[in-house]
Amino acid sequence: MPFIGNQPALSYTSFAKQDFTTSATTSYTLDNPVTNENEIALFINFVRQEPTTAYTASGTSLTLTSATSASDDMYCVFLGKAVQTINPPSGSVGTAQIANDAVTKDKLSAHNYPAFEAFLTSDQTVSDATLTKCQVNSEIFDTDSCYDNSTNYRFTPNVAGRYNVYGALHFEADADNRLAGVEIAIYKNGSIYSDLPIQFYTNYEKKMTPFISSVIYLNGSSDYVELYGWNNVTTGTATFGGNSSVAITYFGAYRIGD
Repeated sequence: MPFIGNQPALSYTSFAKQDFTTSATTSYTLDNPVTNENEIALFINFVRQEPTTAYTASGTSLTLTSATSASDDMYCVFLGKAVQTINPPSGSVGTAQIANDAVTKDKLSAHNYPAFEAFLTSDQTVSDATLTKCQVNSEIFDTDSCYDNSTNYRFTPNVAGRYNVYGALHFEADADNRLAGVEIAIYKNGSIYSDLPIQFYTNYEKKMTPFISSVIYLNGSSDYVELYGWNNVTTGTATFGGNSSVAITYFGAYRIGD
């Protein structure tokens, strides 16, 4: 049908309903005024009553032909009072009504996707040939305050799902010593989940920065992940290299789905 101006928005209609607390009486008060009894549908014990014969109504007064009892269930639907909105009624929209790719990340709560990244600000001296937790202490971001950067150096998300967990460790031998091998590992709940060992054999290295990444399911309440490293130096000691201005050793995670 032709019209002038903007196209009217699609509206949805629902009828107002009133529940009554019944007693041994014939008189009740309506929430909304009506002209007569034909403007409401009255139900007693889930049986629709006949207007005029079983009840009359005028204004906010409802009068029954026979008194109810306290055990009766009674409600009415206001046929003349329609509630309209341009929004669909609650619970009426399902997956089939949503177009593919219609929901963007801007419409999702930030708490659905916890994420963090942190880096090591100064060198951390570690024992030779010993898996050691990296004390990644400076947060670049932590959307849901799920990363402990001061005590346990672990990420415990508050939302269950699959997370991409990643990290890089910068190993460096002291003085003129060399690294014979290094290993970087992601721990889940105190045990190795994934690791990357590198052995140099006779081609020893002074510095090395391996990177590791794993998709890990975390339950959102007690599961946690940590970054560990291992090194083997020819003599002396080695460090996890840190820098206050550049992230050369870092640790991070973000949720990618259920």
